Amino acid sequence: MISERLSRVQERIAQAARQAGRNPDEITLVAVSKTKPAADIRAVYEAGQRQFGENYIQDFDAKSGELGDLPEAVFHFIGKLQSNKTKQAARLFQVIQTVDSIKLARRLNDCGEPLDVFLEVKLSTEESKGGLEETKIAEVADYVRGLSHLSLRGLMTMPPWSEDSEAARPYFRRLRALGEQHNLAELSMGMSHDLEVAIEEGSTLVRVGTAIFGERTYKA
Repeated sequence: MISERLSRVQERIAQAARQAGRNPDEITLVAVSKTKPAADIRAVYEAGQRQFGENYIQDFDAKSGELGDLPEAVFHFIGKLQSNKTKQAARLFQVIQTVDSIKLARRLNDCGEPLDVFLEVKLSTEESKGGLEETKIAEVADYVRGLSHLSLRGLMTMPPWSEDSEAARPYFRRLRALGEQHNLAELSMGMSHDLEVAIEEGSTLVRVGTAIFGERTYKA
């Protein structure tokens, strides 16, 4: 059952935090529900989860109408956000984790909705990975801090995929150093297979999908 999988993930987070000498309450679990139906999101909500992540604007828009009666649910957008989708994103989500340019920040701010945002940082050489170059963090962070509708919370990254969770450690360690350098305390890093390593390296938000919702099914 989904509720049992959620409990197992919560215990993994708590155990990893204790082993790292951290308070488990410092770490927010974002349940990534991409491609999953509204009924699954509702089931996880009813089991006590409140923070959810989605990757696809259109997919979430189609099911969001079924979730309007979940008053405490907070939805994070964690996918690639095209600038022409900012108005739709601002309407659907409370947190945007993938701001990667001044242009995107400006367009989100122009929507007039209060939004928490993270700057996505590209630490991998993989072309498929998005995000800011390290050298651009200060410029974009300063710009976002001056906007009236955006609240800058921290940094986010996605390391290259590897079945070996330890392979992600250098990327998580680097993001933590960048957070300290730019006075950004919140770090969104770590997923189903490497959340323990991320927590050891200072993650404050872990984005967990498969371990809660099960394997994803994609439309052909």
